[in-house]
Amino acid sequence: MDGRPRPPRKPAADGRRATGLAAEREAARHLTALGYRIVERNWRCRSGEIDLIALDGGVLVFVEVRSRRNPTRFGTAVEAITPRKRAQVRAVAQIYLAMSPSARDSSVRFDVVAVTFDGEGMVAELRHLEGAF
Repeated sequence: MDGRPRPPRKPAADGRRATGLAAEREAARHLTALGYRIVERNWRCRSGEIDLIALDGGVLVFVEVRSRRNPTRFGTAVEAITPRKRAQVRAVAQIYLAMSPSARDSSVRFDVVAVTFDGEGMVAELRHLEGAF
């Protein structure tokens, strides 16, 4: 360090959050175009969050959205779905079902939408994995 003050930097989390929100918007558009009806966005409880909850016909779909800006550096968006993350999404889904009496009798599925952005922030790839876990 040379003693000169550093210019303020934007926290890294802000960039990740913006990327995540953009990916969730793209995922919702994709699902809506397929005929899904989005019933919840970013549903939270003390145990965690589910990015999107949608209806695909009579099936209640819990959707985990993952995004990457640079897939070669940290792996692909799909690779970011770890066993721990799958377990957390399932646990939060159980809480949602317990708190939503109308949803209890629905068939349930867990999907993943993985969005990769290019250097200009445009969608380079969107992968939708039905019944991913």
